[in-house]
Amino acid sequence: MGKQKKSKAKKPASGKIKKTKLKLGAEVPEMLKPSPLSDPKVKKKARNKFYARELRRLHIELVKLQEWVKSEGRKVVLLFEGRDAAGKGGVIKRIIEPLNPRACRVVALGTPTERQKTQWYFQRYVAELPAAGEMTLFDRSWYNRAGVERVMGFCTEAEYWEFVRSCPAYERMLVRSGITIVKYWFSVSDKEQEARFKSRVEDPTKRWKLSPMDVESRNRWQAYSRAKDDMLVHTDIDHARWYVVNSDDKKRAHLNCIAHLLTLLPYKDVAPKKMVLPKRKPELREGYARPPLEIQNFVPEIY
Repeated sequence: MGKQKKSKAKKPASGKIKKTKLKLGAEVPEMLKPSPLSDPKVKKKARNKFYARELRRLHIELVKLQEWVKSEGRKVVLLFEGRDAAGKGGVIKRIIEPLNPRACRVVALGTPTERQKTQWYFQRYVAELPAAGEMTLFDRSWYNRAGVERVMGFCTEAEYWEFVRSCPAYERMLVRSGITIVKYWFSVSDKEQEARFKSRVEDPTKRWKLSPMDVESRNRWQAYSRAKDDMLVHTDIDHARWYVVNSDDKKRAHLNCIAHLLTLLPYKDVAPKKMVLPKRKPELREGYARPPLEIQNFVPEIY
């Protein structure tokens, strides 16, 4: 008997993608390992080009998602939590960049006022929830109580445990009312967080991101870790799951988070079709004369 020839499995070329139809949402790429963003053999210029191309493609899908949310009258809440300098703001910026701000809002509440401190804990967040056809992105949310407030001692133990009991019921109530809740936790290593803190110190445009509270959080790494673990145990419910994003690499976190979000909603392409601009009709300019340029205040053209 002749020897049987073993068929050699074809290895995928680095950086190529294949499209996989998932259960919900549109087609998203299933990256073949190694990804160009994680392959050290791929040059920086090629990685940046790949990132820009993928971000552009995901932006188009986000527009389709927003149009579907609007047409279906959906109400979508996205929560972004994580340690200081974990990359929440960067992902939020990439998500909202191509979207219509009239139907997509970012909520980043500051310290509660003395009056708000006497209200029901969830009260000031309820006022920010979306109406039909809207998406609301919370840059930190009611989970402040499970994280910074608990670790820094801004709430009592009784208040914390009341939050743990109330939060799942509160979120189930929101879901029953027709609100979709997606919760992301951005995980960053202590080494990478320290590097980002130093970058904020050196860059004048980023120093506003570094507060005394952030500096103090560096001394309570383990306390924040325990608080995060407890939070996930008590609030990772079927109605509103937690999804952890590895955010040590910002660009990979951007793409991974957006691609994952697109798989969670069963959206369809209802975006407006490409328009054909007709030729402009000649204007009737009788009786119009442009005012003298000398009487207008122009911005100095120094560039």
